[in-house]
Amino acid sequence: MAVVVCGEALIDLIPDNSRAGTTQSSYWQAHSAGGPLNTAVALSRLGMPTRFLGRFGIDGFGAQLRSHLRANGVDDSLGVQTLAGSTSLSVVSVDSSGAARYVFHLRGTANFGWKPEEFPQLDADDWLHTGSLVATVEPGRSALLDFVRTTPAHLSYDLNVRPTVEPDPDAYLALIDPFIHVVSQRGGVVRASDEDLLWLAGGHGEIDDLARAAVELYGMDLLVVTLGAHGALATGVGRETVRVPGFPAAVVDTVGAGDTFTAGFLQGWLRDADLTAALLRGCAAASIVCTRVGADPPTAAEVDELLAAGPTRTDPPPDTA
Repeated sequence: MAVVVCGEALIDLIPDNSRAGTTQSSYWQAHSAGGPLNTAVALSRLGMPTRFLGRFGIDGFGAQLRSHLRANGVDDSLGVQTLAGSTSLSVVSVDSSGAARYVFHLRGTANFGWKPEEFPQLDADDWLHTGSLVATVEPGRSALLDFVRTTPAHLSYDLNVRPTVEPDPDAYLALIDPFIHVVSQRGGVVRASDEDLLWLAGGHGEIDDLARAAVELYGMDLLVVTLGAHGALATGVGRETVRVPGFPAAVVDTVGAGDTFTAGFLQGWLRDADLTAALLRGCAAASIVCTRVGADPPTAAEVDELLAAGPTRTDPPPDTA
């Protein structure tokens, strides 16, 4: 089964702390990124046949993004080379714990100008993964939603909530709600972080309760929730909650952690349909990427090595009661 990943390809501008800047100029690293692009690269490094469906700007960054996909074995033949529009940018701030925060520059950029004729015809043997910014920014959001509704492919969706794009939780939920409905009704996989669920709930509630409420509201077959350093859980209609611990890591930054988890989980799930093993594979992949600058996901061999060593829980996960 080939995985088609649809969404934004952008540049993460990450401070280069190895060089001292001045008040007049500073040093930044321009990393190929975007949640869907990161997931596509991670899937390919893990050995999954992967195609990327995105729109590329006419500038040098657009060329960099396509080169990055090809260098990592991702088929970019479904990509749309735009004749106008620049590449989207994300300015990344990393705090002392390695947690990343993003401010996006998206207006008029190439990622979000989707037209119906730019989407390919997939079949029932394909798996379509999407989510993140492309499901929230118009005019592309509406065109993508129509595509997701009509494609016969299997579906997965990553919320990857970005409050700096839409700061009102209710308005944000209204944007992504139709995607969650479609994926849930089709028996697909929905991925969210604990931070996503808490923010959408206004900062109130226990993660287990919020996850169960989402499953009941949408009739989700499978909801996967990442818990940061505490691992991940999965639940769904008629399913017992499965929880796995995380893998300790010397965190450099958390850029691409959720995207890489998603790739590791999907690779394991599509290969063996073993929920516990897929969760552990996702957690191991995410742990490794956190030890590197930017979204630099691991290979299958690196993940296998960490899995062989086993996870070590240093403190209890939240919401175990």
